[in-house]
Amino acid sequence: MFRRLPGALAAALLATVATVSSVTPTAAAAERTQLDFSGIVALSNCSGSIVATPGADSGDPALVLSNGHCLEDGFPAPGEVIVNQPSTRSFTVLSPDGESELGTVSATKLVYATMTGTDVSLYQLDRSYAQVKEAYGVSARTLADDRTSAGSEIDILSGYWKRSYSCSVDGFVHELREADWVWRDSIRYTEDCKTIGGTSGSPIIDRATGDVVGVNNTGNTSGEECTMNNPCEVDENGEVTVRMGINYGQQTHHIDECLVQGSELDLGLLDCELPKPAAAGALAGSA
Repeated sequence: MFRRLPGALAAALLATVATVSSVTPTAAAAERTQLDFSGIVALSNCSGSIVATPGADSGDPALVLSNGHCLEDGFPAPGEVIVNQPSTRSFTVLSPDGESELGTVSATKLVYATMTGTDVSLYQLDRSYAQVKEAYGVSARTLADDRTSAGSEIDILSGYWKRSYSCSVDGFVHELREADWVWRDSIRYTEDCKTIGGTSGSPIIDRATGDVVGVNNTGNTSGEECTMNNPCEVDENGEVTVRMGINYGQQTHHIDECLVQGSELDLGLLDCELPKPAAAGALAGSA
């Protein structure tokens, strides 16, 4: 996983970025101003986005999407699924141009989190989508209910760093393994998306539609095989491939199938394929 950044390190890195940017505007910064950062948020250690299913009502509590490994109290263990846990976590809302911070929103609960089969966290806020829009003038990003396709052009928008990465979907990974965790049907980016620590939890945006098709979560930093910060790809035949410098995200199209009115989770729905607390251990053990 991309490392979650502690405060001291984050401050030092932010100071470095600010110094470089004040001397020479980067191409990334120029590109950032052309993209729509509506709905993008920053966590204390990661990135995230305010998201809504296609059928969500404006009066429903708003939801924030990030990674399971971005939880404040550490990584969920393999096989662990967290459901409807109280939370008061806060999120910083970015302006549509990605240049400034508009304010904060707060969670009432952690609706769902896991690092088994996928790497996702979903928080429910104390404000509705309409109230977020009224307070900050930004709308939620729509969660695509269809799987993205290879070759699709994507943008990864990091609230933590207030910057973007643009590339294409290079393909999909049967199993992506990192240390003790296994993720399935992961999205592999083309090499232009050189995401870094702090971009974990950033939404993967389909450039053509503006919808969220995935959540950014990891990359192979030093060429090791299946170790922490060095995920490996495992195909249907068990063959392992290591791609140093290549980064990955997780699918989000299946989240829509597990949510009902009021931004509530129902893992018992017929089409819901998110790992469940009772079955998560079996899912992890089948890797």
